Amino acid sequence: MTDVLVVKTPDEAGEWVASRFTATIATRPDAVFGLATGSTPLPIYRALARQAAEQKLDLSRVRGFALDEYVGLPEGHEQSYRTVITNEVVKTVGLNPELVHVPNGAIDGIRTAGERYEEAIVAAGGIDWQILGVGSNGHIGFNEPGSSLASLTRVVKLAEQTRQDNARFFDSIDDVPTHSITQGVGTILRARNLVLLAFGEHKAAAVASAIEGPVTASVPASAIQLHPHVTVLADEAAASQLRNLAYYRSATENKPEWLS
Repeated sequence: MTDVLVVKTPDEAGEWVASRFTATIATRPDAVFGLATGSTPLPIYRALARQAAEQKLDLSRVRGFALDEYVGLPEGHEQSYRTVITNEVVKTVGLNPELVHVPNGAIDGIRTAGERYEEAIVAAGGIDWQILGVGSNGHIGFNEPGSSLASLTRVVKLAEQTRQDNARFFDSIDDVPTHSITQGVGTILRARNLVLLAFGEHKAAAVASAIEGPVTASVPASAIQLHPHVTVLADEAAASQLRNLAYYRSATENKPEWLS
């Protein structure tokens, strides 16, 4: 069953996730993390940097794999996820940039880029913790509605809703790429642990569909129901449409220490 934790603030969620990450690194210095971009996971990276420093953890061997990348942006573009991951994760946390991977969105070689990314994840031993957000249309990564639940890393056409949601990062919607390369739903489900973060009322319907709706390709985030180790951290607004919210609260508040 999906664990649902209702948090007061994004920073509280960040602290919770970072504590799990540091515990993993303490026992496995070359741990592998699946990295998401955007504003939602930023509290995780800030908390991880601080907690790792406080615990004097060696992060030099930690590895990372980004969820996705736009196709066709020039190298060094400020909105490419390679640039974002470098600025918001690698530099913030203090990771070795050579060990942090992002799908290659260059047109040259794009036909085999997904296959090569899959091979790199497998070679690393798989992902220990995968960070996820959820789009307003229920996408995870850039797996838009209709994506196969068995899909692997591949090029996808972005939904217009997704392009509109991301237009705030560009000068205009015309500058938002039409395609991306993304880890597939099947790729995501292979991670040993999933953690999905959602904040704000505009995410409430997607969160409810992901956790309590039917498992369907029409809502790719609903695939998390198939995973044995998944935690959703949502604020009050994002959790507001959950039918079983009272139960989730009770399960969290009464969780015995031997299950922690």
